[in-house]
Amino acid sequence: MSQAHAGLDELIATVALLRAPGGCPWDADQTHESLVQYLVEECWELIDAIEAGDRAEMIEELGDVLYQVLFHADIAAHTDGERFDIDDVARHMTAKMVSRHPHVFGDREAETADDVVAFWEDLKADEKPHRTSVLDGVPRGMPALALAQKMLGKAEKAGVTAAAVADASIPAPVAPATERELGRLLFGLVASARVQGLDAERALRGAVRAFEDEVRRAERADAAEDRSEAPGGAAVGG
Repeated sequence: MSQAHAGLDELIATVALLRAPGGCPWDADQTHESLVQYLVEECWELIDAIEAGDRAEMIEELGDVLYQVLFHADIAAHTDGERFDIDDVARHMTAKMVSRHPHVFGDREAETADDVVAFWEDLKADEKPHRTSVLDGVPRGMPALALAQKMLGKAEKAGVTAAAVADASIPAPVAPATERELGRLLFGLVASARVQGLDAERALRGAVRAFEDEVRRAERADAAEDRSEAPGGAAVGG
């Protein structure tokens, strides 16, 4: 057992023992799908611990999230058609991080965090050439508020800015100037929606879907214009 990560090796062995014949029947019965609810819960509990700044809680909740990763990897290691283990997961992640940090592992230069962000999207595009929109890959299972923020950040790369959306959606007198004001405004909107029998989560998801449709239409229009202007492309109206 590696002395550098003896605790991690012990946890991996514990997961394997619990899921092995003669171990825990509940653990042995679990699948990737049945564990999703626990993964979501553990991630939110970790967020609570981070926001609370409680060191002991962070250690516990990071362990719970790590356990979920090891659990899924052990399931895969014993499932026909999957057959990967935690080492495969780790090696894949190492290769991914090396690829996305050419300023550390290669000859590209980046002096600030903004420099890194500026070329990350290009690196990710090279990794996933099948994606045709900046919105591809955004997990739709995120809570609506987090999803909206993620979509707006991605859409800015397609030329649709959050400021433009805000200008078209929020009356100037109620635009919050601080996070405290924003929190009170959002909470008030949720409370008002509840009084009126409206579902704030579903309503925001609907608005996000409509926004996504607008961004994708704009991307298709830009792509069509680029094709028409390219050498050898069909002339517009021709």
